[in-house]
Amino acid sequence: MSRIDPLTVVGLLVAVGAIVIGQQLEGGTVASLINGPALLIVGGGTLGAAMVQSPLAVFARSMRMLVWVLRPPVPPKEKTLEDIIEWGHIARKDGLLGLENVVEQAHDLFARKGLQLLVDGNEPATIRDTLELDVGAREHSELQAAKVLEGMGGYAPTIGILGAVMGLIQVLGNLSDPAQLGSGIAVAFVATIYGVGLANLVLIPAGNKLKTLVLERSHYQEMIIEGIVAIAQGENPRIIETRLQGLVR
Repeated sequence: MSRIDPLTVVGLLVAVGAIVIGQQLEGGTVASLINGPALLIVGGGTLGAAMVQSPLAVFARSMRMLVWVLRPPVPPKEKTLEDIIEWGHIARKDGLLGLENVVEQAHDLFARKGLQLLVDGNEPATIRDTLELDVGAREHSELQAAKVLEGMGGYAPTIGILGAVMGLIQVLGNLSDPAQLGSGIAVAFVATIYGVGLANLVLIPAGNKLKTLVLERSHYQEMIIEGIVAIAQGENPRIIETRLQGLVR
């Protein structure tokens, strides 16, 4: 089960805290950074642009993966390595068919697929090609989803500028009414802050983190592939363990 990533929480607190404290040191107030219309312009505009950019399936996958930023999936590398070594011992003792009862007990769906290919008597090269194709397809789809957040990070500052221009238009249209000038100027500058801040403090870092997590999962699945292929080739479990220990770090 994934748990909240403390580094992400601390990073967000540090980033936001630095901005808020800096604002107060400059003589401003936190309230001056809060503006509903500016938030609506930047948030809604950025989200809408991402929807236009992305196919529905990619966008939906990106929104589902967004939770990984706070609760990243942690591949059970050490547990899986122990399982692979155990499978190797069973295969040497009872043959590949001895793994038939182990297939449904495998906690990892990808490992279960590999075991089934092994039990079915496929050649090591066939097992490798099949599993690597699966890894490549998943990695491609998840990296595309992560790029949605990167794209949003590119749109947000521009949408912020759009909000600033809209605020200035309001200011210029109400020069004769001083009471309206303050709100227009506030929208103009706060929208720019929201756009740049959302992009550089949240969206782009989140997109990069998702890509890192996707590649980490691929690395984990490569370990499973190497282990299952080694079992198919009849290698000694001790040799398999020695080889795979480097992939657990």
